[in-house]
Amino acid sequence: MATTPTRLMTFAEFEQLPNPKFGHYELHHGEVVEVAPPKHGHQERQRKIRLRLGDTGVVDAEVGYRPTPEHEYWRADVAYVSRERWDATPDDGYLEGSPELVIEVLSPSNTAAEMKQKRKLCLENGSREFWEVDMNYREVQVFTPDGRSITYRAGQEIPLFLVGTSLRVDDIFS
Repeated sequence: MATTPTRLMTFAEFEQLPNPKFGHYELHHGEVVEVAPPKHGHQERQRKIRLRLGDTGVVDAEVGYRPTPEHEYWRADVAYVSRERWDATPDDGYLEGSPELVIEVLSPSNTAAEMKQKRKLCLENGSREFWEVDMNYREVQVFTPDGRSITYRAGQEIPLFLVGTSLRVDDIFS
């Protein structure tokens, strides 16, 4: 449920909102957005990716972060955060900046404009890579801050900067 504010909502105001009955809220450029809970197939892709990313940092699903300080709060379907940054985040606080790796499993509700906006926000605020996992085409597009993107398909492996190994695309979709 997107609100129609007469002014941008601050993060402090956002924190005071009650939790929705289903899903969760995010704060996009000062506007509240209600995000539906993921369906089973979406969660299964998240789980498979999470299990294969290694343990040199923290890898989890639905990781909340604040890419910029005032009008933003987003969640990554799957994120990798270095142990140092994770441990430096206060228990009663939020991850500041974007995770080093943000992975989005595309849903029918995602628009190209939304993904471009999120990708840009992440890559400009700390992400080393931003992945878009497309379940329909069974491919993963990897974006980097220098503007490059590479699409990986069945039979290929995605190099993992965080652990020095790779992830087989087939393992995500098997």
